[in-house]
Amino acid sequence: MKQGHYSPRMEAFAWLAVVLVGYLPGSLPVGLLAGRFKGVDIRTVGSGNIGATNVFRILGKGMGVTVLICDIIKGLLPCLFFPAFVVGLFPDGQLPELKTLQLLIGVSAILGHNYPCWLGFKGGKGIATTAGVVGALAPLPFGVCLIAWIIFFVVSRYVSVASIAAAVALPIGVVTLPSSAANRFGLLFWMFLFLGAMAIWKHRKNIQRLMNGTENRAWGSRKEPAK
Repeated sequence: MKQGHYSPRMEAFAWLAVVLVGYLPGSLPVGLLAGRFKGVDIRTVGSGNIGATNVFRILGKGMGVTVLICDIIKGLLPCLFFPAFVVGLFPDGQLPELKTLQLLIGVSAILGHNYPCWLGFKGGKGIATTAGVVGALAPLPFGVCLIAWIIFFVVSRYVSVASIAAAVALPIGVVTLPSSAANRFGLLFWMFLFLGAMAIWKHRKNIQRLMNGTENRAWGSRKEPAK
């Protein structure tokens, strides 16, 4: 648009485009597609989840690792590269900061994974996609989350416990790392607090199974009941 001309419709369209370039790649149900490739509806076996953990248990290491990498990429690549596709849609003088665009695209990708419109808004838990987003936007807090995940996984042998621990560590990493001081209690903190809370909420059934002693370990004799 020409300098000095402002269109609310154009700005609204630009923000919608920002959300869609994150949501649509994030909503690609890689785990479901991997199951169909093997002749299995991953939603009807194991935990019933389309995420990498259930794929790993049902379809094996190869498919599990493939789905894990793809789910990470769904958050990583949109944050890093997709802002370039939408900046030209904003009216002159209304272009938001790059970090704001990246955050909104990243959150939209996670929401796409968790609530894909193609599957009746019933998706995964978003841990791998969240890892991709955090890794793209805040490498040091991502390192804190990864360390927390590894420690709690090794100690407990529960993927769910490790994922919940990483979700708790996410906003803490933003406010405690010296290099992140500029973002303390700013937009990055609040967005990461939201992502951590959403990850914990998505694990509410796992929390219930942990309390009942029926949660499935990464290795061991206990089996996770199908939904």
